[in-house]
Amino acid sequence: MITPPAPGSPFLLGVNYWPRRSAMGWWRRFDAGELAEDCARIATLGMRVLRWFLDWELLQPDPAQLDEATLANADRVLDLCAQHGLLAMPTLFTGHMSGVNWLPAWTLDAAQPPGRFRTIARGVEQACGIGDLYADPALLRAQTFCAARLAERWRGHPALWAIDLGNEFSNLREPARPSDAADWSARLCDALAPAGVATTGGLHGEDVERDRGIRPSSISASWSLATMHGYAVYSPWSAGRLDTDAVPFLGAVMRAFQGGRPLLFSEWGGPQCPHTRAPGGDEAEPFECYSEEELAAYAMGALERLHREGAVGALYWCWSDYDPALATQPPFDRAPWEMRFGLCDERGRLKQVGERLQSFARDNPTVQRPAPFAQDEAAWYADPPRRLREAYARYRAMEE
Repeated sequence: MITPPAPGSPFLLGVNYWPRRSAMGWWRRFDAGELAEDCARIATLGMRVLRWFLDWELLQPDPAQLDEATLANADRVLDLCAQHGLLAMPTLFTGHMSGVNWLPAWTLDAAQPPGRFRTIARGVEQACGIGDLYADPALLRAQTFCAARLAERWRGHPALWAIDLGNEFSNLREPARPSDAADWSARLCDALAPAGVATTGGLHGEDVERDRGIRPSSISASWSLATMHGYAVYSPWSAGRLDTDAVPFLGAVMRAFQGGRPLLFSEWGGPQCPHTRAPGGDEAEPFECYSEEELAAYAMGALERLHREGAVGALYWCWSDYDPALATQPPFDRAPWEMRFGLCDERGRLKQVGERLQSFARDNPTVQRPAPFAQDEAAWYADPPRRLREAYARYRAMEE
């Protein structure tokens, strides 16, 4: 069993992966050659962890069936990670990704509105959202079946380091009660236990900004790693897009809520300017972004404090900008900024942020002893906005 790093062990720098030529269409146009080239470059940069995402709809076309072609391609991802010395962290129920909820049709509930994010199933937008993935018996059986089969299939694979239950799953649907989320997590972790690797789940900043029916302490009871996703540009309580304290603050809060478990900050980064227009010439919804120089400085400032305060690793979002030919496809047709989060541009040129991360990795950073930052979870969720503002003010003062 691969155990989480301890103080003094190598800091795990890594990246979230979608290929630039196909993005979320990766599994329908799987290209092992492109993946092999990317894995080689990622390893050359000194990255050690590759977080990648299964397409739930393709993987599990029926509640009691896994697709053999998708499984074979997933096996190939693991094999290529092993060939290039990368630790693999597959994310299972994806689910939510880049502003779209991509779902198998059998998970949908006609009585559930799609909510804030559009639902796409069978290639088209749906007028409903997912059923109760946390508590509906049929959906629980299907997810447990999938997790158990993958654990059995991948047990002993040399690249498999950790398994992520899902990506920002509260964006699919918020659980009715924290106990539902905790039970869901425990069942999936039990099913994954035969794989013998670390487990975690893709919590994100919004899960502490308000009560979304999740308590980090209870949902993580079966996890090996605490985890968090965060972006200053998406955090209304931050000091702005250049605020390098916002990401490490979210990490400190999550580590406190998850009982001091080793913290892997599994997404940070930002969209690079220039602003692009939505298809048809209409101006897209305004958003804040970074110049290439600003992004490198911001990302490194956040990473350095994460490292200094005891995170065991950090995974950049994401590997590459996407091919401009994808701009008219979901999710980019409504979120053009999602095209430009990469360490590389759409031609494969390494950006300044990629060069800075490579330099960081060359210094062979090691895990530091975690900095203390106690928080009372029950008091926090009694009034999340106030507690967050107060805690963030204290956190920023710690560096003064």
